[in-house]
Amino acid sequence: MAKTPAAPTPDTEPSAPAGPGKNRPTPTRAEREAARKRPLVADTKEARARAKSELAAQREKARIGMANGDERYLPVRDKGPQRRFVRDFVDAGWHIGELVMPLMIVVILLSLIPNPAIVYYGFIGLWVFILFVIGDMIITGTRVKKLGTQKWGDRREKGLGWYAAMRTIQMRFMRLPKPQVRRGERPA
Repeated sequence: MAKTPAAPTPDTEPSAPAGPGKNRPTPTRAEREAARKRPLVADTKEARARAKSELAAQREKARIGMANGDERYLPVRDKGPQRRFVRDFVDAGWHIGELVMPLMIVVILLSLIPNPAIVYYGFIGLWVFILFVIGDMIITGTRVKKLGTQKWGDRREKGLGWYAAMRTIQMRFMRLPKPQVRRGERPA
């Protein structure tokens, strides 16, 4: 009589193959789509409000830090001891460029007067004033470059003169970072 092979017992069942392969059935399309689905609105109103207030607090902290000249919050163009020196140098002096915007408002108001002579001389005066401002910018930029070369030698950054010139035409109360020195206090 021929022996029939015995049915495998639970103890002798083959285990999952240890080799490569996924060893599981392919997920159906519906299962894959269900796994990808996420709610359209992930946050609650409270979580969004909390995140918004935290972001506002961070922005306010950065704004105050930048206004106070804290190096951590300054943009790259304002960072470093040489840029601080230039800011202090410009902020310590008087510059006629600070009056450009108010003078332009005066010229605009003068242009509303129907007398062409007043308008003409108002614009001529504005252009003469702008020439003086450009001269002040050139003088300030040259002085800053000379002082920077004396102080830092070959390590002087490029663009310090332009940085100083651009700061001279900003009204003092609008400058960022805010002036850290009073007028007349020259930086060391």
